[in-house]
Amino acid sequence: MAELKGDERLDDLLAEQSMRIIQSPTVFAFSLDAVLLADFASIPLAKGRILDLCSGNGVIPLLMSRRTKAQITGVEIQERLYDMAVRNVTLNELDEQVDIVHGDLNDMPAFFGNGPFDAVTCNPPYFKTPGKREQNLNEHLTIARHEVMCTLDDVILACRKLVKPGGKVSLVHRPERMLDIVTAMRQQKIEPKRMRLVYPKPDKEANILLIEGVRNGNPGLKVLPPLYSHTANGGYTEELEEILYGRK
Repeated sequence: MAELKGDERLDDLLAEQSMRIIQSPTVFAFSLDAVLLADFASIPLAKGRILDLCSGNGVIPLLMSRRTKAQITGVEIQERLYDMAVRNVTLNELDEQVDIVHGDLNDMPAFFGNGPFDAVTCNPPYFKTPGKREQNLNEHLTIARHEVMCTLDDVILACRKLVKPGGKVSLVHRPERMLDIVTAMRQQKIEPKRMRLVYPKPDKEANILLIEGVRNGNPGLKVLPPLYSHTANGGYTEELEEILYGRK
């Protein structure tokens, strides 16, 4: 049985119905963004090393473990979320493939050395410095959503130092930060190569950006077809159903 603390609950992990995940409504529960990044990222399938920064409760390493046999490491700065991630790895019997590090992503290049990873993924904080209202509501959510512990530039710099030349860096973010992300990537010699926008409905503006770059890659950006998460009637689209639950 999983050890649950406070208001934690045990949920099914979407398409991976054999997998469970510990979550908390007040500390951390994964969102669609994480599921889409785990599906979008280009990762080695048989061997190699994958790093997930800002891992939260470990949802992206858990999801990616079903796509690859490579070793996966997650990094999380918040001790409570790190503890949840460690328990999630053990709960799903993934200790031999997945490990979780408690630490600051800014310290990871010194911890791991230069460029040991074939692929790096990150679901970073989306918003710049929070206002007092956000700061006072919930420290865990403020750190997860706002650039309190790291900035976008910090994230891209860490990714560049940690991924091998020719390795892939995949991020999920907000469309309004697209130019900031592309600028930061190119400053760190991570060339954007694939991008996809996610729309809540066909008649709405995009609200999720998926982007992937290659360290020391050649110029040439491929813009993938848009992904619509919901139909006009409010239900999931067939494509999102397949991503979430493995069925059409």
